[in-house]
Amino acid sequence: MLFPQESETRETKELSGIWQFRVDWKGEGYTKGWFQHPLERTIPMPVPSSYNDITQDPEIRDFIGDVWYERFFFVPRSWEGKSIHIYFGSVTHRATVYINGEKVTQHTGGFLPFQADITNVVKVGKENRVTVVVNNILDNHTLPPGRLLEYNDDAHPPGFRVQEIGFDFFNYAGIHRPVKLLALPREYITDIKVTTNIDNGSGIVDYLIKPTTDTLKVEISVSEPYSTTITKRHGSKGTINIPNANLWSPADPFLYNLTVKILDKHDRCIDTYHLPFGIRTIRVENNHLLLNNEPIYLKGFGMHEDMDIKGKGFDNAILVKNFNLLKWIGANSIRTSHYPYSEEFMFYADREGILIIDELPASGMNTENKDEKIFEGIIDEKTLQNHLKTLEELIDRDKNHPSVIMWSIANEAATYEKNAEAYFLTLFKRARELDPTRPVTVVENSSYSATTVSKYVDVLSVNRYYSWYEDPGHLELIEYQLERDLRNWHNRFKKPIIVTEYGTDAIPGLHSDPPVMFSEEYQVAFLERYHKVFDKLNFIVGEHVWNFADFMTKQSITRVNGNRKGIFTRQRQPKSAAFYLKKRWENKK
Repeated sequence: MLFPQESETRETKELSGIWQFRVDWKGEGYTKGWFQHPLERTIPMPVPSSYNDITQDPEIRDFIGDVWYERFFFVPRSWEGKSIHIYFGSVTHRATVYINGEKVTQHTGGFLPFQADITNVVKVGKENRVTVVVNNILDNHTLPPGRLLEYNDDAHPPGFRVQEIGFDFFNYAGIHRPVKLLALPREYITDIKVTTNIDNGSGIVDYLIKPTTDTLKVEISVSEPYSTTITKRHGSKGTINIPNANLWSPADPFLYNLTVKILDKHDRCIDTYHLPFGIRTIRVENNHLLLNNEPIYLKGFGMHEDMDIKGKGFDNAILVKNFNLLKWIGANSIRTSHYPYSEEFMFYADREGILIIDELPASGMNTENKDEKIFEGIIDEKTLQNHLKTLEELIDRDKNHPSVIMWSIANEAATYEKNAEAYFLTLFKRARELDPTRPVTVVENSSYSATTVSKYVDVLSVNRYYSWYEDPGHLELIEYQLERDLRNWHNRFKKPIIVTEYGTDAIPGLHSDPPVMFSEEYQVAFLERYHKVFDKLNFIVGEHVWNFADFMTKQSITRVNGNRKGIFTRQRQPKSAAFYLKKRWENKK
């Protein structure tokens, strides 16, 4: 599935805006056929956004179950005879879509796009109605997993239930990314795949084009920005050699343009799609991560799609602000913790030269109950099949982004369990089948001696919180404990390591000297001691501070209005640690 774009042959119509919204308090919408008629007793709801923080009603914020969205739209008469599709950037976590009361598609998975051909159900030149049912319930088979707990005791009222989650971010729900109508030709380009290599300064570009009909002629051309065409070819598959190629990197995120056309038997253009791409390689060799055959050290963050009011709703202003902060602080990379981010984010990373570890929404595959084995009957074959499906969707979506340098299969799973080995080995094999050009990792918080999984990764990814969750307040222990631990990881697996999480909560404006926990000074002192260790070890190839900005979590006694480990506040203002990191990263190559 190609990202929606306008071209010489394609049109898009934005359906984002104010929709009508209704909570299905009694779970009766399907049985009563709410989709058959315009929704009643609705309230306005912005799209894209999470619905949780929009109203003043705590019951809507914490609601578990189905909510219904609806809006009306026109299909212009000029679209007569075209293939008409509806596209959703993401709906969290399940979506069922109706057009004029007729079901057109459903999708499970809250962080990847889907679309449906609605040519035969829309009325061209007339008003139409789209209804979307959104469900936020997580279970053992979803990504991320969760459990719906229903209480049947004297301490809770009848029907009381709670969505239990194993991840530390708020379970925001809604239509989170843009919704678009697409007008395509009846025959059109369905997919483009580009892979690149380098040979003695030349860029080697392999391409594969898939039109709706294999017999259609395919024409491709490559050009530089604002310049004439470098080369033109015919055929749906081939290789292009670009001498003295401009290589894509954080220092110079150079993008070429691939223009793909399909032609009829008279060589008239039927469809055109423009794909920006970068020429670069990424591989692991000994203790190094090599970008374009040169060692690269990752400096950056784990992040979240999270903001005031909108929750996980996509916002262009926040997108640009986040990248401005990344560039200001000297970061060159991020991890999409703990789910795929919007494709708008990925295109912007291509443009700005930010490297991405692209992570699946497999966070929370663990349990605090040490007597419970999550990979024995809780996470099962159905979960694995959903995990594989999500992996395939992610790689299909992001395969052409030069910014994406690694696939992360999961975050902080119970990799110490015996059955976890076969589960993750299946995923690693599939990832490498789909994309042999990028390294694969899994983010660990278990011990080097216990994991059954990390022997299969290309790069070790380790989360560590010495002097925070372990020995809290004892900054003096960091260097001893951290160096010992990281050396043990490397000695066992002989692979380069990225420390993918390390950090402390810091309340803005809370100061203390000597440093104490939750003060801005403690956050800085913590980072300084970690960095002393990283700089001693030549097998450390990256440092990703947790977290880029403060973010919302579920309510608990360990979180004060969310997780405060951000280097920036939730409103994107710098804490003291931001200035320390800026100085470090601007001087660290």
